[in-house]
Amino acid sequence: MGSNLTLAQLGWKPFFDRQVSDVERHDCQPVRVMSVHRGRVSVSGEDFEDSISSSVPHPAGAEDRPTVGDWLLVDRDTRTLVRILERTSLFKRPAPGDDRRLQLIAANVDTLFIVTSCDQDFNVARIERYLVLTREVGVQPVVILTKADLSSSPDSLVETVGALQSGLRVELVNGRDPLSVAGLKRYCGPGDTVALVGSSGVGKSTLVNTLKGSDSIATQPVREDDGKGRHTTTVREMHRLGDGNGDGGGWLVDTPGMRELQMSEVASGVADVFEDVTSVSLACRFANCTHAGEPGCAIRSALDEGQLDPARVERWRKLAQEDQANSADAAARRSRSSKPKDRR
Repeated sequence: MGSNLTLAQLGWKPFFDRQVSDVERHDCQPVRVMSVHRGRVSVSGEDFEDSISSSVPHPAGAEDRPTVGDWLLVDRDTRTLVRILERTSLFKRPAPGDDRRLQLIAANVDTLFIVTSCDQDFNVARIERYLVLTREVGVQPVVILTKADLSSSPDSLVETVGALQSGLRVELVNGRDPLSVAGLKRYCGPGDTVALVGSSGVGKSTLVNTLKGSDSIATQPVREDDGKGRHTTTVREMHRLGDGNGDGGGWLVDTPGMRELQMSEVASGVADVFEDVTSVSLACRFANCTHAGEPGCAIRSALDEGQLDPARVERWRKLAQEDQANSADAAARRSRSSKPKDRR
C-alpha cells in the first residue's frame, strides 16, 4: 500500500529537509502522521502508507512521542520509527483531570482556526485562551464564527472578537454553505496545515466536511437546552482539501472538542494577547506589583481613569496566575523525571 502524494504535497518543507543526514536519506523514509491511535500512528509518505508502532527509541520527555502532523523518519526495511523530526510548532496542554500528564494536540501547524458559534458557546474568555496558546506557539490565529443565524447581531460579535487583539483575523461563515466557507481556503494552500480547535458542537466537523466537499466526518446535533454538543470527533486526524483526484490544497486537522483548556508555560503568549494591559503594568512602581492595592500601581490608576476594561484586566490576571501555577508544576515534573531512578 502506498501514497500517491509527494512530500511537498504532504507539507514537507526545507526546515525538515535540513534535519536529515545523508545516511538517514539512504536508510530512512520521511513520513507524516495522519492520525493517532492507541499505541499506533497512521503515516503517509512518498509511495508509503502504513500503520506503525508509535514507540520512540530512547524517549527523553513527555513531548517525545508522535502526534498528528508530526514528521517521522521510518526505517525503510523494518518500517519502525527511528526518530521524530524537530517541529515548527506544537500545540499541547496539561491533560484534563491529570496535571501530571501532557496531552499533545497537533504539530507542524501553520494556521489555527479558533472555531466558536454565535450562540451560547460564544465566550470571550475562552477565545482569549486559544489566542494565548496560539501566540505562544507562534502560529497565525484566525477566529471563525459559525451559526450566524443564531444571533440577532452577528456583526457585533465580529467586532467584539476583532477588538481583542490588533490585526486579528475574524471570519463569519455558514459552515454548511460552500460559498460562505470558500474564502477560508486561502489559509490552506498546497502543503499548508490548518488545525481547528473549539468546543464540541460549534461546527468544526461540519466546516471540515464543507471545505473538503464531502460528508465523511460524522456530525451530531447540539442540545437545545444548553447549546452544548457531543464529542463527534474522537481522534485527531488530518484531512486533505481537494477533490480526491490529486488536485488539492493543504491539510485540515480536526480535533476533539475542548471545553477545558488549561494554560501552562505561556507567559509570552499572555503578554502578547493582553499587550494593552501588560504595557500599562510596566509603569507600576514595584516590579513585583500584584495590582491588588499596592501604592504606585499603574493598573489601578488606569482602571480608575477608565482606560482599561475591568473585566479584561481580571481575565488577564486569572490567566497570568494560572500560567504561573501550572508552569511551576511543569518544572517540578521535569525535575522529577530528570532524577536518576533507584534501581536497587
